[in-house]
Amino acid sequence: MAKIDGFFIILHAESWMCVPDTGLRHLQKTSDKEQLLDARNPKVNTMEIINFSEVNSIINQYLAEMRDVEYQKNRLLFRNNIQRIGEYEAFEISKTLDYESKEIATPLGISKVNVPTDKIVLATIFRAGLPFHNGFLNIFDHAGNAFVSAYREYTDAEHHNVGIHVEYLATPSIDQKTLIIADPMLATGGSMELGYKAFLTKGTPKRIHVACVIATPEGIDHICKTFPEDKTTIWCAAIDPGMNEHKYIVPGFGDAGDLCYGDKL
Repeated sequence: MAKIDGFFIILHAESWMCVPDTGLRHLQKTSDKEQLLDARNPKVNTMEIINFSEVNSIINQYLAEMRDVEYQKNRLLFRNNIQRIGEYEAFEISKTLDYESKEIATPLGISKVNVPTDKIVLATIFRAGLPFHNGFLNIFDHAGNAFVSAYREYTDAEHHNVGIHVEYLATPSIDQKTLIIADPMLATGGSMELGYKAFLTKGTPKRIHVACVIATPEGIDHICKTFPEDKTTIWCAAIDPGMNEHKYIVPGFGDAGDLCYGDKL
């Protein structure tokens, strides 16, 4: 169990629970996970965090190549690995959707198949999120698509104080839909929050999935505080210890946008 700024994180295999630190508390064992409950208020909302690095899978190989300074020289491979992690996470998210049975006519008869009923909107933040978004779109090929432009603005010469600037939004309605926000890096959580607030101008989603490649405890803490706990899940390939003074994830893998598309001025 780890504590981050007023929240406790409960680790159980690849699944975490993020709940407020409210003083009196106890652990309650359930069939598939542990929950931290406030002894004074046992109905505390929880936000689930799925950390794929806790379980051995091919996603670890993709992430190892993305972190490797030698592999990073190949932009095509870097983009492909981000896309493949997006596909992997999309497949896992698909297991959480609502389904209904549908009769499909084949050349030889009728087949009953369970198909998802959720109306999905895939959202991403320019520019680093594009290959990650494409991975999700390869799986959810009937989804709507939303885009927002958000970038870092340093407010001091030393590049220690950073803000997030949002200036472009293109999105369908997200009202009562399943919103998947895909951004490779969940560092401070600031750009994810601002992007989410921009999308909220187009409706209130039924369910929210925050998907990233690498997260920090600080970023997770920020999402726990600013997103609705009862309908949000965080998915990440790994959770790194923290950030440096420039708000880059450490050890991380550097600037995802630059590694995908080259340096910017």
